[in-house]
Amino acid sequence: MKNNVFKYIFIVVIILLIIGTVYVIYNQNTTEDDVEEEETTQESTIDMRDSLTMGISNYDTMNPILTNNKEIINITKLIFDPLLNITSDYRVEPCLAKSWTKIDDTTYEVKIDTSIKWQDGSSLIAKDVSFTVDRLKERNTVYSANVADVQSVETPDTETVIFHLSRAVNFFEFNLTFPILPSMYYLNENFETTNKIPIGTGMYKIASIDDNTILLTRNDRWRFIKEKTPKAQSITIKRYGTMGEIYNSFKLGNIDIINTSTSTYSEHIGTMGYNKKEYKGRNYDYISLNCNDIILQDKAVRQAINYAIDRNTLVSTVFSNNYYTASSPLDYGSYLYSHEGEISYNSEQARTVLEEGGWTYRNDKWQKSINGYVRRLTLSLIVPEENADRVNAANEIKRQLQNVGITVNITKVSTEKYYEYLNNKNYQMIITGVTNSMNPDLTYFYGDGNLANYNNSDVKSKLNSLDNYAEIQKVVNDEVPYIGLYRSKNTLILNADVGGNFSPNSYDVYDNFNEWFRQK
Repeated sequence: MKNNVFKYIFIVVIILLIIGTVYVIYNQNTTEDDVEEEETTQESTIDMRDSLTMGISNYDTMNPILTNNKEIINITKLIFDPLLNITSDYRVEPCLAKSWTKIDDTTYEVKIDTSIKWQDGSSLIAKDVSFTVDRLKERNTVYSANVADVQSVETPDTETVIFHLSRAVNFFEFNLTFPILPSMYYLNENFETTNKIPIGTGMYKIASIDDNTILLTRNDRWRFIKEKTPKAQSITIKRYGTMGEIYNSFKLGNIDIINTSTSTYSEHIGTMGYNKKEYKGRNYDYISLNCNDIILQDKAVRQAINYAIDRNTLVSTVFSNNYYTASSPLDYGSYLYSHEGEISYNSEQARTVLEEGGWTYRNDKWQKSINGYVRRLTLSLIVPEENADRVNAANEIKRQLQNVGITVNITKVSTEKYYEYLNNKNYQMIITGVTNSMNPDLTYFYGDGNLANYNNSDVKSKLNSLDNYAEIQKVVNDEVPYIGLYRSKNTLILNADVGGNFSPNSYDVYDNFNEWFRQK
């Protein structure tokens, strides 16, 4: 009997232990579930809205190779892909193309990735590339210059594209950054007048277009959809008549994102309540020095002028810091830009360089005997009278050079006369500028027929290899055929609730857009 009691007690204890163990396990699991649910709930409270909103004015078309609208070109990079992409430091990298090979000076072979799908599910093929090139060459479009030297395109199979050029083009691969469109999609369609909504291979697709709004939604067939899923499921693009309307809508909170090259945007939206990200633009102004001129052929004079110009003061006093200082056509963020040998402002060094070059300072003038004649250091600077920025810059440069004893006479001329001076290269100094291409080729500046009449055979021989660019810049920084002045400044303006990794550049304003979102 006693043994039975102990037996029952033992069984009860075992049962109680089992019940206790189950309870503890259940309680732990419930707590973990609650924590996980809490974490999920917390995450959802900082999650993004389904849509980010942009605004555009002067809408024409969402076809990326027909539009002339700068902001549509920026936006369509989210929808359409090129053969090769440009990175944030301006290197080329594969995109629709898997590889590219320079066969000879006028022949390039590109292999495309046929596993990539168009937004309708069809496969990318080589003929899509030749179709796009043909469309670009039919009319003057934003991307037509990219293929201006393409004589023909051969597609021997579905993945191979062979470009035959009419002449050698340095670093032609940088030109393969135009958006590609599908050939079969436009079969039996008039490309310019069709009502079909364009399709691409990018992270977003065009869902609808109406008189007031363009809706973009995530492209589920995008090849990076799993590893780079865009946080914003859609983008709403509102259409406006003017930029003024866009600014007003931004102030009311109806637009999340504005990209602008206008420095006066704060006059419309104020200075608080939003975030901004400034980045270097492609417009670059500089002084071209005529290296054949009797005075400017003296390197000491060119160096002295460069030392005497204070770019920081120029940009701050004349342009209220709405431009970036610039000293090179490559200083827009390119990995190729080199500071080696670069001359910076030093008024005392300007005087020293002149003295070491045989110039003497008498009666408030520099002078030197050249070819038997005493020459005074007085120079003419040409500017277009219609360009207020360049006229104002010229006045400040004149003042700065006068501080070291160099006299400058500013000649303001009509646009027609200005280009006559420029084309004939019959000036001493002229303020001019370029819009930087994505192609970093420096032949325009240092090759045959350049604006400065600069002739250095060693530099010319090295222009066809990017590996030589650091050495080229070192040489020209010393010889100073040009003096860089300033570069345009662009601004990405963001609603304060928009989050993400913002790294705009002049090639891709919406770099890393898959990480952008708007907090609730």
